[in-house]
Amino acid sequence: MGDAEMSVFGAAAPYLRKSDKERMEASMRVFDIKKECFVPDPVEEFVKATITSRDGDKVTVDTQRGKTVVVKDSQIMQQNPPKFDKLEDMAMLTFLHEPAVLFNLKERYAAWMIY
Repeated sequence: MGDAEMSVFGAAAPYLRKSDKERMEASMRVFDIKKECFVPDPVEEFVKATITSRDGDKVTVDTQRGKTVVVKDSQIMQQNPPKFDKLEDMAMLTFLHEPAVLFNLKERYAAWMIY
């Protein structure tokens, strides 16, 4: 549904789905599906991270919180492409796992969108 079709929902539309402009910006963002991931974190359960190197089953990542961490390859979970940020139907996520669902809910909640 584009912005024109969403107008039927009136004032509630911004709380249901991202605007066409937001979706276009998200699809244009640079994203490397092989490097962007989620890793376990003792404080927040999972944090977004970028893979910097691999050595056997050990992976070095830079987290969004500014830390460099070494984790097992089995602990890495892939991020969804930015076009799936704040997605209303999580069954459509490319990678449907715990951190992906939690981050989608967190982003929708922070944007005052129905979750």
